[in-house]
Amino acid sequence: MSEYNDSNRAFLQAFMARSAMTFAEAQPILAAIFTASSGRTVDPGEVTEEEFARFVAAANTAVSPFDLEIRSSLPQATQPAGQDASTTPPARIYALVNTTSDPLTQLATTYSPDEISFLKRLLDYMFIQNNTRRCEGMALSQMQAVQLHKAPSGARQSIGDGSTQTQTQTASVQSLRMTQAETMIIHLMEEGWLQKSPKGYLSLMPRALMELRGWLVSTYNEDNDGTARNRIKFCSACKDIITVGQRCSDLECYGRLHNHCMRNFFRMQQAEECPVCGKEWPGDMFVGEKALAANARPRNAPRQSQAAHATPSDAGEEPEDENDDEE
Repeated sequence: MSEYNDSNRAFLQAFMARSAMTFAEAQPILAAIFTASSGRTVDPGEVTEEEFARFVAAANTAVSPFDLEIRSSLPQATQPAGQDASTTPPARIYALVNTTSDPLTQLATTYSPDEISFLKRLLDYMFIQNNTRRCEGMALSQMQAVQLHKAPSGARQSIGDGSTQTQTQTASVQSLRMTQAETMIIHLMEEGWLQKSPKGYLSLMPRALMELRGWLVSTYNEDNDGTARNRIKFCSACKDIITVGQRCSDLECYGRLHNHCMRNFFRMQQAEECPVCGKEWPGDMFVGEKALAANARPRNAPRQSQAAHATPSDAGEEPEDENDDEE
């Protein structure tokens, strides 16, 4: 489009009201805008991806001075029954995200410091407790989430822009009631921060992964003493954060692939080998809730997939010490 006009403003307003949408969800919105501007009825099916891309580009130009950007990502959650992510790629999600300020500070406009501290405990559980060297879950069950309603004794929460270490206010953190924690989880799902799988696992939505990307890396890939960690993993094909997919059989290797990236990647590579170390790709070493499910099997139950690649000393082990979690 040659200039930013009322049609662009209407699209941006609709986007800001939703925060995230797919191309299919944008089609009826653009069809209504085209109908109003042209005077003829436009069917949603007539709206092309090229037209949608032009509106997204125009919107990004308009919002960039305000540290906002429309970004896109493919969802990583388990596909609906009957669909295979390797043959039926999920619909790309576009989200309006803040590009600069501390994401937890942004949430302070909606949630109290105690609720933000609860969210931080959820993220810690996903990316520390449920993300070990041998079991990269990066999710948690709803029961585990609700049990985090109680703040640790003496806990304090820093509220401020994570990019500046000065002028940061620190306050004592109070526990939430279980009902408050349950309500907040529901709100986080409604607002596009959390998603729940059919098996009841909570994980971050694409919008959250896009907006929290920098914060997640700075928070979980480096400890307070400056020690580098590798808690936040990236897909070797698309380079986005991976929370659901598969991993190399070598526990020291950084090779990871989203389910929806594997088919094209291996076809282009002409071999099912790890993109990092070149070893044969196992196909049964998982990232996400499948890893948690495999790790949670009874000790006397047959263990295939992940445990098949563990050393003899790993069999029947207790939950790992945090110091042994990292690669």
